[in-house]
Amino acid sequence: MPKLVFTLALGFCLLVSCAERPADSAHDHFSFANSRQFITRHLALDLTVDFEARALHGTASLEMERLDAAATRILLDTRELHIDGVQVEYASRPAQAAAFRLLAVDPMLGQPLEITLPDGFEPPGPFRVRIAYRTSPGATALQWLPPELTAGGRRPFLFSQSQSIHARSWVPLQDTPAVRFTYSANIRTPPDLLALMSADNDPAAERDGEYHFEMPQPIPSYLLAIAVGDVHFAAIGPDTGVYAEPEVLQAAAWEFADTQAMLEKAAAIYGPYRWGRYDLLILPPSFPYGGMENPRLSFITPAVLAGDRSLVSLIAHELAHSWSGNLVTNATWRDIWLNEGITSYLDARLMELLYGTQSADEERYLRYQDLLAQFEFISPAMQALAPDMRGADPDESQGSVHYTKGQMLLEHLERRFGREPFDRFLAEYFEHFAWQSITTEQFLDYLDAHLLSKYPGRYSREQAGQWLYQPGLPDDAPVPRAERLERASAVALAWAAGELGTDALPVSGWGPHVITQLINALPPDVAHDRLGELDAHLGLSATRNAEIGRAWFAQVAKRGYRAAYPQMTAYLHRIGRIWMIEPVYRALAENGEDLATAREIFASARGGYHPLTITRIEHRLAATP
Repeated sequence: MPKLVFTLALGFCLLVSCAERPADSAHDHFSFANSRQFITRHLALDLTVDFEARALHGTASLEMERLDAAATRILLDTRELHIDGVQVEYASRPAQAAAFRLLAVDPMLGQPLEITLPDGFEPPGPFRVRIAYRTSPGATALQWLPPELTAGGRRPFLFSQSQSIHARSWVPLQDTPAVRFTYSANIRTPPDLLALMSADNDPAAERDGEYHFEMPQPIPSYLLAIAVGDVHFAAIGPDTGVYAEPEVLQAAAWEFADTQAMLEKAAAIYGPYRWGRYDLLILPPSFPYGGMENPRLSFITPAVLAGDRSLVSLIAHELAHSWSGNLVTNATWRDIWLNEGITSYLDARLMELLYGTQSADEERYLRYQDLLAQFEFISPAMQALAPDMRGADPDESQGSVHYTKGQMLLEHLERRFGREPFDRFLAEYFEHFAWQSITTEQFLDYLDAHLLSKYPGRYSREQAGQWLYQPGLPDDAPVPRAERLERASAVALAWAAGELGTDALPVSGWGPHVITQLINALPPDVAHDRLGELDAHLGLSATRNAEIGRAWFAQVAKRGYRAAYPQMTAYLHRIGRIWMIEPVYRALAENGEDLATAREIFASARGGYHPLTITRIEHRLAATP
């Protein structure tokens, strides 16, 4: 299979140059900000949370430096923000009003805010730009949940999702990962709710409606995060804990009890954890992703509360971002694999240390199989780790390519150079680029100088470049193996052929990975009555494990197995994570009979989805013939 996929490279090279260093590879096509003329060093927020208006309002003060002495116009990123006024000041001089205007709207990027510095405004060093503004109810980063969509059902909930280019919908700023800044915030909320941010949260904070936050380490804008709700805290270890609504707090603390051990093992291999505390926030089901690596406070979907700790690799992944992504950041969205691919490699290593090689290999195997399936519908241009992103959507253009293909590249390098030398290389890489945003080419240069050149003839820069700039997988890509999953595939075929009765399925001791592989390996011609037998025997439609549900209900939809449609519909209403529900909607829309059904289910479920989820599913259903 890798060979067949890799032959797409020739056609791709005719469309996009396979040269090692694409032109202007460091340019961020998804930001209006003129960050080569002005750069933000610190952000100070002063905001009120208004649940009734579904808006944040107050001020954002950007401490900036002018890099180009001749520049007089500042361009910031915004999306549907209402700007009430702009002032500039420096040192002890009085603030001056600055002329501003919102320029033309781009459907994807939003609207640039142009600020013209007053005549004679010549700061000798840093200066401040204070913007009075309010967000719109439709801000793409913010979800305002009514009480009935929370676990407790009594109080509302607000949370943000700034990645990829959505911070601009709740703060006017330079919304590009190339710019890193420290921040502080004063947040006012209803007094019975707790505010949290990707900053120094105090587990003992009193609920008084006035909260102050400091983030002393520089972060990119997509890691700016806020949440407000009826959440409480439970400690896991001396440096770790979990925030959640009371109804799920203890279950979450039990499920993620190994978080402290993960942190300590990661720090022992890859260098010190530099962010103070590491806590988790369990969000309502509408959260669109599995997790978001907001520094100091990862946002986590409740869909991983399986009751058996079988889905905790998600926690390992978000924690690992503390090194790859948060400490060393992609400079543009073209380079996102530097975050996600390296992090996927790290989380697999952590899973090995905590749960054994067999479990980690099974996750590698499932990710690989999913990658091969995604290659079927991801264009060759988006199968490169560092593709040409012009005209693409940074939220969905590559599927899981930058996760799994990036992970496989690092595993390939580990095999070529040995685990210990490669661990040293990664630890030195994190130290060398700490607090920086870098490009794929900077990574390749560092790899060449600090690993490839140290072992001449073992692996070449050109071979690494095949992973980065060409589609599919190279011929020598490592193919994951997992004995139990391979046996599960054989069992699925034997059962489908009638060689093995349903009651004789050897499922005793099978974990979620094995069940998922059994489902995925079912041949397409299995009769519906046999599917019913399997469902009844394994309890698939009633599973609490969301990954099993994802695999099963995608097959239910693909095969038009209507006996399970009520449970499938309930699943699509219960879970808002894009990864879990998009394959089901896709299968419904493409099975030749159920596009209208998919649209009906979506129409009734969308009220519980995040704006990002709504946009993705709308696109999926509209794009289906």
